[in-house]
Amino acid sequence: MIDYNKIPSPCYVVDEGRLNRNLRLISSVAKQAGIDILISFKAFAGWSLFPLIKKYTAGASASSLNEARLCFEEMGMPAHTYSPVFKEDEFDGIISYSSHITFNSISQFQRFYPVIKQSGRKISSGLRINPEYSEIEQGLYNPCSPGSRLGITSDAVSGGLPEGVEGLHFHVLFESDSIALVNMLDVVEKKFGHLFPGLKWLNMGGGLLITGRDFDTGHMVKVLRDFRQRTGLQIILEPGSAFLWETGELVTTVQDVVVSQGVKTAIIDASFTAHMPDCLEMPYKPAIFGAGEPGDHQHLYRIGGNSCLSGDYMGDWSFRNGLKRGDRIVFLDMIHYTMVKSTMFNGVSHPSLALWKEDGTLLMLREFGYEDYRSRLS
Repeated sequence: MIDYNKIPSPCYVVDEGRLNRNLRLISSVAKQAGIDILISFKAFAGWSLFPLIKKYTAGASASSLNEARLCFEEMGMPAHTYSPVFKEDEFDGIISYSSHITFNSISQFQRFYPVIKQSGRKISSGLRINPEYSEIEQGLYNPCSPGSRLGITSDAVSGGLPEGVEGLHFHVLFESDSIALVNMLDVVEKKFGHLFPGLKWLNMGGGLLITGRDFDTGHMVKVLRDFRQRTGLQIILEPGSAFLWETGELVTTVQDVVVSQGVKTAIIDASFTAHMPDCLEMPYKPAIFGAGEPGDHQHLYRIGGNSCLSGDYMGDWSFRNGLKRGDRIVFLDMIHYTMVKSTMFNGVSHPSLALWKEDGTLLMLREFGYEDYRSRLS
C-alpha cells in the first residue's frame, strides 16, 4: 500500500502493483477471446510506463498526429489512428506512424485514401460508424447524440463500402458492462452486418470496464469469441479507463480553511478545473481516502481548488477529524482521463508524476516548474 506521507504534494502517483494486476487481467482476457486490446492514449499517455504496458497489450490507439508519434517513438510500434478530421499538412506524419487509419466520414476517406495508396505503405483503412444507439446517459460523452459529428450512419453505406475500406470502428460505450456490449453488438450487426463479409476487422472502441470489480469477464470473453467465430472478423478493443482503473491517486495538501456563511472550505494545493477537469465537466464527485459522505463523520467540509475560478470546488465530504493546514487530501482513482486532461490554468503548480514501486520505493517520474508553464505560450 502506498505511504501517502512519502509522496510530494501535489502529485499523481501510480501504484505499480495495481497497474500490473490490471495489465495481467487485460492480457488474459485478450488471449481467451482471441482479440487485440489496445491502450488508448486519450485516457493515459504516461510514456514512462510504456515499457511495462506494452508487454501486455497489442498496441495503442491514437487520435492525433502527436499521439501517433508518441506510440511509434515510445512504444516502438505504429498506432491505430482515428481522428474526427485529418489535416493535409499532417497526413504524411499520420501515415508514417500508423498501421491502421480510421476515417470519420466518407469524404475524408475519399480525400486521403489515394495518399495512402501512393505512399506504398501497408496501412489498413477503416470508417467510423454511428449505430445511433448508446446507453451513455451523459450527453457530453455520448457520440450518438442527435446530430453527432462522429461517424457515418447506416444509410450512408446501405449500398456498400468504398473500395479500400477494410474495417469499421465504433466507440459508443462508457464504463459499461458486458450486457451493454451485447446490446450494442445486436444493433451494429443489424445495421451494418451486411458489410461484414467484405471486411477484415471491427474495432469496438473503448468503454468496457474490464478491470472493474463487478465486471463479468467470462461473459465478455464468450460474447466476443462467439462474435469473432461467427463473423470471421479480427476484433479490436481499446478500453482506455480499464488499463488504469483504480491504479493511483492525486495526493494534495490543505493550505487553508476558510469559513463563509457557515460553509467550511478546505483549500488544497491543486485545482479541480486544472487537474481534475472531469469532476466539473461530467460532473462527478471523486472519493477521498478516509472521508465519507455528509453524515458519515462529524466534520463536514467543502474542498476548494487553488485557482481563481469561482467554481473551482467540490463538496461536501465528511471527516472524522477537523481539517487543518498541512493535512493530506488523497483523491482516489485519479489516473485515467485525469493526467492527460490537466492544464496549467492560472499558473497553478502542476502535480508531479510518480510511481510507487512494488518493492515499496517511490520513483519520481516528472516534476514541473516555471519553464513548463512559460513554454506553453509565447
